[in-house]
Order: sequence, then C-alpha cells, then structure tokens
Amino acid sequence: MKFIYGKQDFKTVERGREHSYLLTNGLGGFSASSITGSNTRNDHALFMACIKSPCHRYNMVNRLAEQLLIQEKTISLSSQEYINSTKNEDGYRYLSSFSFEDYPRWVYQTDGVEIIKEVTMKQGANLVAVRYEINNRTKENISLKVLPYLQFVKKGETLKSNQKFTFNNKSISSGKHTVFFYTNGTVQETAYIFVDGMYYADDACDGRLPYGNAVINHYIIKQVPKKECAILEIIYSMEETSISASQVFEETTAYRNELVRISGKKHQLARVLVKSANQFLSVRESTKGMTVLAGFPFFGDWGRDTMIAIAGCCICTKQYEAAKSVFRTFAMYCKDGLMPNLFPEEDNKPQYNTVDASLLFFYALYLYYNETGDIELVKEMYHVMEEIIECYKKGTAYGIHMDKDCLICAGEEFDQVTWMDVRIGTILPTPRHGKPVEVNAYWYNALCIMDIFRKLLNKQGDYNTLAKKVKKSFREKFWNEEKGCLKDVISGTYADTQIRCNQIWAVSMPFSLLDEEKERQVIDTVFEKLYTPYGLRTLEKSDKQFCGTYSGEQIKRDLAYHQGTVWVFPLGAYYLAYLKNRKYSKEAINKVESDLEMLDSAIRYGCIGQLPEIYDGDNPSVSKGCFAQAWSVGEILRVYHVLEEKQERNN
Repeated sequence: MKFIYGKQDFKTVERGREHSYLLTNGLGGFSASSITGSNTRNDHALFMACIKSPCHRYNMVNRLAEQLLIQEKTISLSSQEYINSTKNEDGYRYLSSFSFEDYPRWVYQTDGVEIIKEVTMKQGANLVAVRYEINNRTKENISLKVLPYLQFVKKGETLKSNQKFTFNNKSISSGKHTVFFYTNGTVQETAYIFVDGMYYADDACDGRLPYGNAVINHYIIKQVPKKECAILEIIYSMEETSISASQVFEETTAYRNELVRISGKKHQLARVLVKSANQFLSVRESTKGMTVLAGFPFFGDWGRDTMIAIAGCCICTKQYEAAKSVFRTFAMYCKDGLMPNLFPEEDNKPQYNTVDASLLFFYALYLYYNETGDIELVKEMYHVMEEIIECYKKGTAYGIHMDKDCLICAGEEFDQVTWMDVRIGTILPTPRHGKPVEVNAYWYNALCIMDIFRKLLNKQGDYNTLAKKVKKSFREKFWNEEKGCLKDVISGTYADTQIRCNQIWAVSMPFSLLDEEKERQVIDTVFEKLYTPYGLRTLEKSDKQFCGTYSGEQIKRDLAYHQGTVWVFPLGAYYLAYLKNRKYSKEAINKVESDLEMLDSAIRYGCIGQLPEIYDGDNPSVSKGCFAQAWSVGEILRVYHVLEEKQERNN
C-alpha cells in the first residue's frame, strides 16, 4: 500500500506536523520526522543510531537542510520551526507531494527544477541512506546544497554550545562517537555554526522541553548543468562501509516485500501492519537474542508488552525464529516465577514488577505451538512454566500469590504490577491491588494450557483440578449482576465496580470462564460504555474519575493515562471476543471486517502505516503517546489473522 499526501495535507505548518514517517534498523535505531521534514519533537532525527541494542540511542544527524541555488537566488526547500519565528524555514511551500511505501519520498518543484528526495535505513546496521534526484529543466546551471545538522547527544538530551566536533572528509567525531559519511557530492568544511532554538511543538504541548540545538560544520553540494539530471547520494554510518545508497534502497524494498510474502496476509491493511510490526523487532545485545520494542519513540522492551505483542508481531506474521528467540530471551531471565518487566542495562539488575507477563507467556507459547506444532520448544520451556505456576501458588514478590479461593492476588504498598501501572510518588491513579480481573483470566488460561502441554509431553501433575476451582471462584466473585459485566478487581474498594476494559480479556482468551450469555453481556457492556473505532476507553465516561483529555505536563498525563484514555491494543481483544462469542459466523466476520476499515484513516494519520499507543477519551481523533506501538499493531494483526483463517476454512 502506498500512502500519498498532497499539498492540502500540509497546507499549513500545523497540518504538516500531523503526519510523520518511521524507519527502523532492527537494532533499536531509527529515522523519523514529519512529512514536511520539520522535526516536531526532540526524538525526531534523520539518524538516531543505537550504540548498544536496543535502548542506547544517540541523535547523530538531527536533520538535513536543503538549499536550491539558481544564479544569485537561494531557495530553502527544508522546513523547520524555531522558537524565534523569524528563523522559520518554510520549504514545504515548494513540496508537491510526499509518499511512503517502503521508505519516505518527497517531491519538490520550483522555478523549473524538480527534486526528489528519498531516505532509508539498512537492516542490521546503524546506517542511513539519502538520495536526491535533481531534474534541472531550466536554461541555467544550478546546485543543491545540503547542510547536515549534527547533535551527537543521547536521545532526549540537548546539545550544549561547548560540545566539540572534529571534521574530516570521511567522518565527524564528537566525544566517544564517530559517524562516517560517504557522498558523490562535493564536501566543504565550514566555520562552526551553533544553531539554537529549533521548536518542538509536539513536545511543547506535553510539557516536555520544547526546543533543541544543533551544529553545522560542513555542507555537501551537487552541481547540475542546464537541462540535465543528476543524483546526489549521502550515507551516514557508525561503521566504515562500501555499500551504495542505491543498494540500501533496493535492500529495503526487497526486505519489506519478503515480510509480506512470508506472512501470507491478504487484507491490504494487514499487509501494511505486517511491515509495521517488523519495525518493533530488535536484537538485544545483553542477551544475544531477539526482543520486541514496546513503542517508538519513547519505550524499550518491556516484558508485559512483549508477551502481548509477540502474538501479532511474530507469530501471526510467521516470524517464527524471532518468536523462539524472544521466548528464550525472557525464559532465561525468569526469576521466582516472574518474567522481567525491564531488562538489565549496564550494571543494573532486571526489574520484575509485573504480574501478567509470566501468565501471558503461557498464552503466547500456546499460540506459537498451535501455529507451528513445535513441541520441542514447548518441551524446552516446560520447566519455566512449572516454576511460574508453583511460585504463583506459593507466593512471590510484589504481593503476588494464590488466595484460598485459588484466585491470584497482586500488588502491595506502592507497587503497581498490572498494565495500569502509573505511580506518581505516593499517588496511585488506578489502584488495582487485590485480584485483577484480567490477571485471573490469564491465570485460568495458563492452567488450562499447562494441562494440554502436560498431556502432550506425558508429564506428571494435575492442573485441571485447580483450573476448575479457579473458574468456580471467578464466576462467584467477579460477576456484577447489576451492571451485567465483570468487576474490574476484587479489593473491597470503589475500584471493584468501575467499568473498565480489562474484563474483555476474560472473554477473548481461548478458555472461557463464563457461559455464552454472560460473555455476550460483557461484550455488549464494553461496546456501550468503552468502545470507540480506534480503541477502548480505560474507564466509562460517566465515572466520577473519568479524564477525557491526555495532555499537558507529566503529572496531568499520568493522571489521565488509565482513567478514560483510549488505548488501541484492547480493541483487538474486543474483536476476538466478539468473533468467538458469535462462533465466527459469516455475519460476525463481515461486521468486524467492516469495523476494521475505519482504521485505514488511523494508519494515514500520525505515524504513517503504524498504530499509536493512545487517543483522548472524550474524542479519540488525535493520536498521542508513542506514535507507533507494538501491541497496538500486534493485536489488530491477530484479528486479521483469525479473520483470514476462518474465511479460508469456510471457503
């Protein structure tokens, strides 16, 4: 699918900010900016290298400024806002179109000259390639001048004016880092220019630092005779290389097309999401294995997010070797029955503050086995699953333990261990200490799955008896007859009867805790109170704690994060629950297909081809949080996977 944007899509600076591209390299590095080329946040960069995969990122080349030189005339083609608005670059006025299929492509036209700019990243390398096709249809000789804006700072930090840079004809160095560059243009060193006050509108509205700085110490120029065409190529790399920019572009297209071919997906939106899903897969240097990054541009690889995202991003896309590597990576670090929520960095120890990652491990492995029949991996992981169940039964860290009624309790003091995990000092906006509904649904399904694996491997144990006890207690304690849905948590507090999206996982999981009628009531209540075309609200609008807008400084955003904000990823569970409850009827399949068409607009807005983390609860029209979120993409891919599987069987 090719995304095409015309002048009406960036007729103003504000409109141009609404769309951005994302390229990744499978190491944690990325390239991202708005479609006008104007960086609107600190995390935008032409070349965000990852020094140690996947989280040690450095903003090396922040952006490129382009100038078209015609006789005595200089036309700025680049766009960038500044705090001092008199410095603003408004080259978007010359931008005729922007498109994205496998990489971004800009077409500029002015004064008889057409310039086509393309950018891509090499998979498995900290390398970005830029290519300009310059068509000079005038009677004058012209030149294209490109000025790299350098930073060489850790992602999220600001360049200081006293930072030193060293330049030679093949590399630029600053501090501990060196970037090699290659070009067929003419390189000219310049006096050190400190550029201050680039304005980041997307950071400003969220209370982050709203500006950034950069350094210029050279430029690259390409002369084009009258009536001729020329190609200017530029490569930036953290290692010396002999590859050409054209080769990198060819590799990118071939790589992304192969992802779609392997996946076998037929729906157009699903094929786009297959490519997008791959952008979250990365090597983790500390474990020598694969991992899943939770979201760009903010997040690293988190246990809970990975165990949810792996189903769509790896298994449904048939990236089975990546899935196996991820399972092994997390199993390696399982401790006292807990999967790591955060991996060790430098000398730090892993963090294990999650109750659901370990239980979701069972579900993800079950989905993997159903797709591949790989009993050897199940055998390899069996002792880890045994350990998890025993530790949950006896009790482990963070108050996680099985109560007398066989339900799982979790959370103590200020430790938030479900996915609604915000803590602001001593304030817990969504206190869910007790027995969370989705955690106990995962617990029941883990026991059912373990019983299946036990039989397959001819192992000892009785997980079925415990599963039956869990199911009985769940039905007795979680059903809210008055509201026709499930309680969110069993804690003896107001939180118990709040209508939240967490209950949908008790229906979407393969092993049912409720009868069909009660499942339907849950689905209908979720639709009535929480459903939007772009995601599910985290709290019903009539609740006194509902926050309808996610914006402002960190504390304001945190207070709204799970208090009504719309999240995309639970939408996948809603559709899976709907299909399951209606026995995958033709009518149900057609309904879900029709609803999913509304996401066509979502993948055009914000980060192109991606699905974001969240939207406002009141009016979910503007994507917020991470502009690309792994479990958002993965869960919608899972829905398409089920749709296509059922359609194929019906045919």
